[in-house]
Amino acid sequence: MTATNTLPVFSLHRGSLPLLISIPHLGTRIPADIAGTMTPVAQSTDDCDWHLDRLYAFAKRMGASILAPTYARYVIDLNRPPDGANLYPGQDTTGLLPVDTFDKEALYLEGHLPDETEVARRREAYWKPYHEALANELAALKARHGNVLLWEAHSIRSQVPRFFEGRLPDFNFGTSNGASAAAGLGEELAAVVERHGGYSAVANGRFKGGYITRQYGQPSQGVHAVQLELSQITYMQEERPYAYDETLAAQVEPLLEELVATALERVKAC
Repeated sequence: MTATNTLPVFSLHRGSLPLLISIPHLGTRIPADIAGTMTPVAQSTDDCDWHLDRLYAFAKRMGASILAPTYARYVIDLNRPPDGANLYPGQDTTGLLPVDTFDKEALYLEGHLPDETEVARRREAYWKPYHEALANELAALKARHGNVLLWEAHSIRSQVPRFFEGRLPDFNFGTSNGASAAAGLGEELAAVVERHGGYSAVANGRFKGGYITRQYGQPSQGVHAVQLELSQITYMQEERPYAYDETLAAQVEPLLEELVATALERVKAC
């Protein structure tokens, strides 16, 4: 699926397992017409979930379906409700069309903030196709296998004072307080990390799962959704140019694979 005069909105690799990995903040592209209204800082796409396609390369080998967008969250945030409602009432957050970075730097030139017409246009051109692909792939996997695991892959800098104090735990699992997946699955995954050693973990802490986890995770209907917000300090350089760290990544990749496999086996057994 493509938006007008642009590259494909998303890529979808179809696998053989009842497993879909969604990486909604992987994209880095900004269409020229939108970029022309934005500040220079926007071009760095600082708040991207960097390198997760590389870190999760094992998932394709194991047979997962993988869905990822082309365009940056600065164009539109695919993990926000279509009406832009705050998923964490009372807490600061960025919206459906972010207007500033995580460090509160302005993304738009003065006088160029998107109006409601532009919000609707981007929702139709970028948000809707991704969610249609997500829903359709989940439906196909469910029809083929019965139960399905939706793994929401995210990452974030280890310290973002705007959203949380101090350093974030390394592995942050969200299951919407247990509503989006099998009972206790988030806690079980956190326990796997703790047994592994070397990393910290929490279930349903600061990050409980975004819109995708909450919307599509319906364990009573056979779809179990888990979000992992991984601290970027575990696998990459957190400052520009956001380089992938081969040594760090080689240590965290086997644990990621074990976590995905653990969740998948639990879902299959439901």
